[in-house]
Amino acid sequence: MRPSLSVLIVSWNSREELVRTLPALAAELAAGDEVILVDNDSRDDSVAVARAALPDVRIVQVGRNAGFAAGCNTGAEQASGDLLVILNPDAAPMPGWGEAIRRPWAEGRGWAAWQGLVAEGGGERINSVGNPLHFTGIVWAGGHGRPIAEAPDGPAEVPLLSGACLAIPLDTWRSLGGFPEHFFLYHEDGDVSVRLRSRGGVLGIEPSAVVDHDYEFGAREHKWRWLERNRLALVIRNYPAWLLTLLAPALLATELALLMVSVADGWAGQKLAANREVVRWLPRLLRERRVIQRERKISAAEFAGFLTPDFDSPFISGAASSPPARLLLRAYWRIVRLLLRSAGSSGGSGSR
Repeated sequence: MRPSLSVLIVSWNSREELVRTLPALAAELAAGDEVILVDNDSRDDSVAVARAALPDVRIVQVGRNAGFAAGCNTGAEQASGDLLVILNPDAAPMPGWGEAIRRPWAEGRGWAAWQGLVAEGGGERINSVGNPLHFTGIVWAGGHGRPIAEAPDGPAEVPLLSGACLAIPLDTWRSLGGFPEHFFLYHEDGDVSVRLRSRGGVLGIEPSAVVDHDYEFGAREHKWRWLERNRLALVIRNYPAWLLTLLAPALLATELALLMVSVADGWAGQKLAANREVVRWLPRLLRERRVIQRERKISAAEFAGFLTPDFDSPFISGAASSPPARLLLRAYWRIVRLLLRSAGSSGGSGSR
């Protein structure tokens, strides 16, 4: 069956991006598809641009900058298509995207959710072919900066999905409850990915569904605060208890290392603010954790199977990615996984 699309875009002063993205998207839509633009109180003419490019676009006015996560949840409440596709305003679909993004559904692959191939530089380089998740909770864009020829040449499983072009059956999205709105921005796609995997779902990439992402890794105001706060929230909410116990030394060491890095690079204030917010959030995070852990269908050992000990990202340099650090992290991770498998095979707490 050919699914209908509900393409959801969250805009905040995104006029320049929408001028490029919406005409490309319009060319990929079919009968029965819909586009929902959630406007987070833009001060430019984003809404006028959207209406000019897509006369049938559904505009949802939030009235404030509620953030990407809340914007997606608000827009998804209005969706009626079979497949919800979350698209960044700066991720322009390339020819063939409209059919390709439906293909995992139409072919009955059984994926819980999937992403397109997120490219950059006019489609010449990779932006993300799936996002790795380090066991410390650090996430990055997989394959970033590599030639597009190195992207998968066919459907493949990925660790986590990129929210720049994320497709999920609408029923699955609603059963999951959408993004955690308190995240505001960053790691909400990782959190949804981990929860889907915890339920036993498979995540994939359809590399023929290409978007050209006008991406720049900039240090905008509050970025490091949001990244660090939400990284810790993702770990607290989602990691099985036995895994958290075994990772406690590494997580503590990571906090100390990041504090030193933040001081050296000038964002120590944001790091400390992130940690303070996590402390204030703890009662909420622990309530959410209880619900998420009750819904988890896989063991702690299986959960660990989609985490990585390697920092394979051009944005992570220095001691963390050095050969000695890689050997140490791999050895530590090997011990953790061995203990998890041992606990699971003996019916201990590590099995869940």
